[in-house]
This record gives sequence, structure tokens and C-alpha cells, in this order.
Amino acid sequence: MRHKLATPILALAGLLMAGTAAAQETGQQLVNPMVVLLKATADTSQSSFWFYWLIWLCGLAIMVIFVERLISVNFKSNIDSAKFSADIFKLIKSGEVGKAYKLAESMSEKALAYIYARALKEAAEREVVDYRNIQNAVDEAALEIIPRLEKRTGWLQTLSNVATLLGLMGTIYGLIQAFTALENADAASKGALLAKAIGTAMLTTLHGLVVAVPGTLAFAFINNKTKSILNDVDEYSVKLIHLITGSK
Repeated sequence: MRHKLATPILALAGLLMAGTAAAQETGQQLVNPMVVLLKATADTSQSSFWFYWLIWLCGLAIMVIFVERLISVNFKSNIDSAKFSADIFKLIKSGEVGKAYKLAESMSEKALAYIYARALKEAAEREVVDYRNIQNAVDEAALEIIPRLEKRTGWLQTLSNVATLLGLMGTIYGLIQAFTALENADAASKGALLAKAIGTAMLTTLHGLVVAVPGTLAFAFINNKTKSILNDVDEYSVKLIHLITGSK
């Protein structure tokens, strides 16, 4: 599997290195695309100027949401489910449900620990533990946890799509402006004017893609991490319920 992935990556790297070497041999200057984008954004005389800024605003919003979700999901809510569950299950098996509850309650900021705390509190407060009561406590806790984990994640994908569409809209707008200007241009300058206008219009699409691609990757990362946490919640909650109801 690694060999299959490494082959196209190495081939792409080889093509890039060959292109760089060829450009250096012919004396061509390699242009940093980010420098081109920033210069275009700073040039207020371009017809697509406002589209550039709208796209960068989408990028800023994506960055802020990603950082907030990364802290909330990956650091605050995530936990080593196997190790934590092993510690809780050990206490339950030894009959120390109260201690298990206190341990889970002390880490209730974590998604799995919060659900454990709710279930163990229900078990600790009852002399006779009923399967339905524990199941209801777990379900209620899960309904509180899931929205907290998924909150604002969808905006990463939405803003990435909006950035792409703004780039396309700006390109179309720029082309319309270019062809309109060509009507009043003389024949000698039409070619140069058209080339410049098309280049400016294409920059809008590039702006959109530069924002949309990282935004899509950010959404995929947070979404996969959220699903991983929820999968652990589903798996270990069932084990907890069976252990609690079988221990009394």
C-alpha cells in the first residue's frame, strides 16, 4: 500500500524538480503564487478586487472555526478511550461504582467521560440498577454531547464551497468586463488587453481555490476526528451499560 502511494508522489516530485531545472536553464523566473495573489489583492484598480477580499474573508472565517474546533474536538473532548475505559471498568468490577463515578466526573469535559459520569451517577444513586434507566442516562448524555462535537463543523465545508463559487463568479465578472472593454479598444491593443483581462479574471478562481482546498481538508480532518470520538462513545457506552447492569 505504501509503495503504491509513494510511486505517484515520487513521480510528481520528479516532474516538479525537472520543471524547476528547465526554468532555471532557460532563465525563466519562478513566480511564487502566493506573492501573485497578495499583489492582486492589494491592487484596488482591478475589477475583481472585491471578490478577492470576500474570498479572503471566507478564508479567515475558515481558519478561526478550524482552530476553535481543533481545540474543542481534538484536545478538550478527545481521550484515550481504551485506557480510560479500562480504569473505569476495573473500579466497577471491584464494586467501587462511586469511585468510578468520581473519576469520570473529574474528566467530564471529555465526551466519553461525560457519558460515563451520567451513567455511573444513575447507577450509584440506585440500589437496584435497571438496564432501561442506565440506557436512558447514556442516551440523554449522548444527545447533549453530539451537538457540542458537531457544532460549526459544517461551516468549514460551506465556506469552502462559497470561496470556490466566489472565485468562479469573479472570473465570469472579470471576463464580462474584459469583453466589454474590448469593444472600444483599437485593433492593435486588443490582444494585449484581452490577455491581461483573462489573467486578472483567472486570478479570482485561483484565490477561491487557495482558500477552498485547505478549507475542505480542515473540514475532513475535524469531521473524521468527530466521527472517531462518536464511534468510541457508541462502542464503550454499550460495554459500560452491560458491565453496570451485570455488576448489581
